[in-house]
Amino acid sequence: MAAVAQCVRGALRPRLPLHPLLSAAIRTSPRLLCAATQQKNTGQNLEEDQSQSQNEHKAETSSAEKLLAEEKAKLEEQLKEVTDKYKRALADAENVRQRSQKLVEEAKLYGIQSFCKDLLEVADILEKATESVPKEEIKDDNPHLKSLYEGLVMTEVQIQKVFKKHGLLRLDPVGAKFDPYEHEALFHTPMEGKEPGTIALVSKIGYKLHGRTLRPALVGVVKDP
Repeated sequence: MAAVAQCVRGALRPRLPLHPLLSAAIRTSPRLLCAATQQKNTGQNLEEDQSQSQNEHKAETSSAEKLLAEEKAKLEEQLKEVTDKYKRALADAENVRQRSQKLVEEAKLYGIQSFCKDLLEVADILEKATESVPKEEIKDDNPHLKSLYEGLVMTEVQIQKVFKKHGLLRLDPVGAKFDPYEHEALFHTPMEGKEPGTIALVSKIGYKLHGRTLRPALVGVVKDP
């Protein structure tokens, strides 16, 4: 009853002039008035609680968003580092692949280098043998020498064909400009009608294997008089 009386006194506290009928209704229904007042106070408390809850929720959301932003920045930095390492690894792997492929190709091209060097000695002997046969002795009335000479020439031609098939080419640079990568100078001599720095004489034929000098030609070079 004391709570009801307090509600009635709060409602009847003079704030604004009330209509006589409303005043009479308040006096005759104090419990109704008290319930309405309590509902109003409860609504205000609910609004305050909701407002506080919303503020707390906003604060929590802001803190969570900040943490997520920091985590995102860290993950992006890690992703960047991993991507850079991956690209470097790909580049290194590609370089290794290219070097390996180059080595394999060179092995295919120059794997017969030692064998070719040995065959060059055979070619030199054949060339000297054909050059040593006197041309005036190669006659029909000397069939044995003629047949032997023709056989040597055919053998020399055939071996040069085999050399060419495998990328081995002769260097016979008479009259060409001296090249230290392809020629080896045995002597220098003045010579009329020849340009200085050119090759006047080839003492020994040179060879190149797939563009690489296998044996330099031994030459004599023209010098200024």
